[in-house]
Amino acid sequence: MRSPRLVTLLGCAALTALASDSRALTHVVQKGDTLASIAERYYGLIQHEKLLVAANGLEARGGVAIALGMRLEVPALSHRRVKKTDTWADLATQLLGAPHRADVLSMANGSSPWLPPADGAEIAVPYNLPVMVTNADSIVSIAQKYLGDPNKAWVLDHYNGLKSKKLAPGDIVLVPLTELPLTDDGKKAVADSNPLVCSQAAGDTRERQRKVQAELPALNADVKAGRYVDAVARGNRFLSASAQLTTEQLASVHRQLLEAYAALDAPGLARAACAEWKRLDGKVVLDPVTMSPKLRDACVEPTP
Repeated sequence: MRSPRLVTLLGCAALTALASDSRALTHVVQKGDTLASIAERYYGLIQHEKLLVAANGLEARGGVAIALGMRLEVPALSHRRVKKTDTWADLATQLLGAPHRADVLSMANGSSPWLPPADGAEIAVPYNLPVMVTNADSIVSIAQKYLGDPNKAWVLDHYNGLKSKKLAPGDIVLVPLTELPLTDDGKKAVADSNPLVCSQAAGDTRERQRKVQAELPALNADVKAGRYVDAVARGNRFLSASAQLTTEQLASVHRQLLEAYAALDAPGLARAACAEWKRLDGKVVLDPVTMSPKLRDACVEPTP
């Protein structure tokens, strides 16, 4: 019988998968609130009040006044776990509205649109901020105001399919916000506003994947330097959070553990590591030039 904790964790995993496309959080205006104070609470930056203005169409209503009980959308990034069959174009269509936005989505996650996203990777999904054009606006001024760089005007032009078309008052320009770090209050509000997120703030898996990716060279170095005990300890620490890692990361860890276990004369563990490596990486080749006989033996299925 499964323990209550295990059932809870499994339930959270299933619900989180359903909620992976959850978006911004909602703030109900309280006494004493201002747009600046709300921005500081959730972002730690009062300058981000302009995001609240745009996200809630306050400029279109003739000003930026807010009233008690008013529900405000607070922009935040969402997160999505990549499946093996996903492409950047498919993800951009589903999450951002158009396949040509794959370049922004992939670059926001340290990749390129022509490279396949890593199976199991948790990616950050930009927030599409709708900006209503005024008489004083141009694509350059909007890039400066919301992206902090007028040279990124071309990004907005491409993202919105403008093809250098001149903007007119009343037009809507979508600004993909790719960096929106939240304060602790902001992270808690994201979790509280969507019970499907369970106890884990969105983005934790992505952060874990980044940390492991940064440490993988150290694991490889341990093995190359003959620090096999250290390699086993490091590799198993990575595997303790295996549900959060990408398929490629897991394959890399098991490949290094294969070598460490073989060197430590632990054939059973070496066989298990190799079996996982081959299962996760369908392109494994037991090359006699690059692999020792001891490693190849660990990877050969035992004869019944």
